[in-house]
Amino acid sequence: MLTAAMVKAHALHSGADLVGIASMDRFSELPAQVNPQSIFPEARAMIVLGFRLFRGIFRGVQEQTFYTAYNLMGYAGTKWVFQPITLWGFVKQLEDAGYEAVPIPDNFPWSQIDDLEPGEQGQGFIDVNPSQYGRRTGTWSRPVAPGRAAPDVFFQLRLAAYAAGLGEIGYSGMVLTPEFGPRQMFAAVLTDAELTPDPLYEGHLCDRCMACVNECPGAAISATETTRLRIAGREIEVGRLDFDRCAVAFHGGGERADNPWMVTEKDREGFNQQPYTVSKNYKIGPVLHGTGRGLGGMRGCQMACMAHLEEQGKLKNVFKRPFRSTGGAAPA
Repeated sequence: MLTAAMVKAHALHSGADLVGIASMDRFSELPAQVNPQSIFPEARAMIVLGFRLFRGIFRGVQEQTFYTAYNLMGYAGTKWVFQPITLWGFVKQLEDAGYEAVPIPDNFPWSQIDDLEPGEQGQGFIDVNPSQYGRRTGTWSRPVAPGRAAPDVFFQLRLAAYAAGLGEIGYSGMVLTPEFGPRQMFAAVLTDAELTPDPLYEGHLCDRCMACVNECPGAAISATETTRLRIAGREIEVGRLDFDRCAVAFHGGGERADNPWMVTEKDREGFNQQPYTVSKNYKIGPVLHGTGRGLGGMRGCQMACMAHLEEQGKLKNVFKRPFRSTGGAAPA
């Protein structure tokens, strides 16, 4: 018999840094289009895997001298390479035990989200182009029958991580875990295996310091307006996110951006166009604008938050030196 302890051990052996289990009833309040039960109605559990983002990938962004590591060894590398490879190995154990499993990496490029407002959804939409989706265009896909969700279903992995007891959702909308703070990404596996769920996290990491608000290059997180989310029978309040500003800031723009590739006014115009678009094919400095590179480094919601939580001594992953100890460039 496959147990929760066995599943967790195998997840960690496969490459995950964190793992938690949610029962499917914790998603019952979500609409069908954003509900994982629409993907696998017979699922009995969701296994959520957390993948740390190395602290060192933020170093070159902090110093504004080396950005490649953040993308290739961090955000994009985790999303497109390490998560799928880990899931391939992990799901085999479930199938070998006779259970069906649906692997879901942090990647929703074909999502049906025309009827969703991206500003209400948070950072789970960060790679979604608001000029194509979230504008009720009605041009993407359709349900195959009345009452069914349209392909592909989108659900927020931050809510999945919360439902699996891995951490809390901070004011920025990012999941904060006691191990790494905001410094991880998540993947999920839906399965019909009966697994004992983990309790919801009861800690309090976020102290509403507003570092995420103050250090976001795009001023995308409101300090005064909030959005309320419901999951697992609880209501969560987060800062209201301006998605257009967030998407632009992530790719290197924003009213407070200090981007080394902004050499000319044309560069500044290109990086700050809203909504962000991948259709442009002109060169801005040495970067082809539209490649989706995370030049913003998530300076507020990840870097500033991480530094604050480390300074507060709240995280289990402890380092010999403070993150901001080199005297280098502070986030703009």
